[in-house]
Amino acid sequence: MAADTPVATQNALPPLTGSSRQVLLQKFYLRDASVEAPLAPQIFSRPWQPQVDVNVATNVQALGEDQFHLTLTVTVTAKLGNDVAFLIEVQQAGVFIVRDFPEEAERAAVLAGYCPSLLFPFAREAISDFVQKAGFPQLLLQPINFEALYLEHLNRARSAAAAGEAAGPAATDATH
Repeated sequence: MAADTPVATQNALPPLTGSSRQVLLQKFYLRDASVEAPLAPQIFSRPWQPQVDVNVATNVQALGEDQFHLTLTVTVTAKLGNDVAFLIEVQQAGVFIVRDFPEEAERAAVLAGYCPSLLFPFAREAISDFVQKAGFPQLLLQPINFEALYLEHLNRARSAAAAGEAAGPAATDATH
């Protein structure tokens, strides 16, 4: 872990202050949600010691030159053994203005790191409400550092590209 710290520091996301850079949340809304409790009501009589799995994904769609639609999908699955107690998926969306970031990489970092962090509290609240409305004990999702996840994704992509370059022509020749 200590070896990763300097890399994350060197690749830190650009500050949102400065010249005329702007990130504005124009609209946020619950785009879609689903709740499944496939074994209800029998599941409620079992001891509650679930294994909880949380999956997070983002999707960015350009709406105009500086306007973007971001959808944050959070899927929570709780299992008792091999049985699914509940599966809840929330798609929290927002329309953002991301203006005056001169480099594409900077804008991508803002859309992948900063913007999802603005939407996550709303998705977390919706999931918590749905869990309780489905009859299960309260579930509080921990905060997610989307900037760190984005930097991790970039580092993995760079490592994979470097590994591909190192294998380069020799690997290509071996496949012919």
